[in-house]
Amino acid sequence: MTLRYRISHSLDYSYSKPVILLPLLVRLRPRCDCIQQVTSFKLNVVPIPESITEHIDQECNNAATLWFSGRHRTLSISAWSEVEVIPTDPLNLVITETATLTLPANYPKSYRRSLQTYMRRRGGSSHINDFVQPVVDEAGGQTTAFLAKFASSIYEQFDKMERETGSPLAPDETIARRTGACRDLAVLFMEGCRAVGLAARFVSGYKWREELPQKHDLHAWAEVFIPGGGWRGFDPSTGLAVTDRHIAIATAANPVDAAPVRGAFRGPRVCSKLKYDISIDLSRDS
Repeated sequence: MTLRYRISHSLDYSYSKPVILLPLLVRLRPRCDCIQQVTSFKLNVVPIPESITEHIDQECNNAATLWFSGRHRTLSISAWSEVEVIPTDPLNLVITETATLTLPANYPKSYRRSLQTYMRRRGGSSHINDFVQPVVDEAGGQTTAFLAKFASSIYEQFDKMERETGSPLAPDETIARRTGACRDLAVLFMEGCRAVGLAARFVSGYKWREELPQKHDLHAWAEVFIPGGGWRGFDPSTGLAVTDRHIAIATAANPVDAAPVRGAFRGPRVCSKLKYDISIDLSRDS
């Protein structure tokens, strides 16, 4: 059975005075891989950009750079996507490198050269080792058991909150607060994985909410690289491995490089506001 998602995502910016819109980087086209396929995509922008340059960014995400002329008091971006997702067992894998079966993981040199940016520790994570070690012990030092238990542990120990704007919190702050938005928990999970030698990256996208089908927001989770299994997703906001209810847009070692929209404007003493709307419809093909 294939799941077919129809996604509408709109962002409306307004400014208190006319502003100069600087080049805008947009990552709203969902990614294509062996699990999810984009069957259609449309992007509409008002005011109409002077030019649009579609490209693959440094993290291999689909992206477009928009260039504007003149001054404007509003900016509207709308994206419509149809995505087919094939249900799979996220933990059906065989680890091919024995040195990564147990923790701390030790990737072969050939892997480390390409994965080093996803293994680099962030600042603000001095307490992460103490936070992670009990989970490592409970998992018996086994990598796959640790990943499942770590996602579950964060879900059980932390309250979930909505925070529409702002960068992810540093892991130490999330640990101290014992609460976080999905992006805070994703960064905490990433940093915990990196602390035990695993390569991890940030994912932005959507999650189908079975219990609230009319309410959707951008979602964030993490992926971990497992030799023999590739990049596998784990969502600490749900405590589970990522399944066919997640639709990925962009991935990056640093969360800012997976942001769906990134840009700036120029204007003196200007206030800006953002309104957004995300709707998702799900159908099933046998």
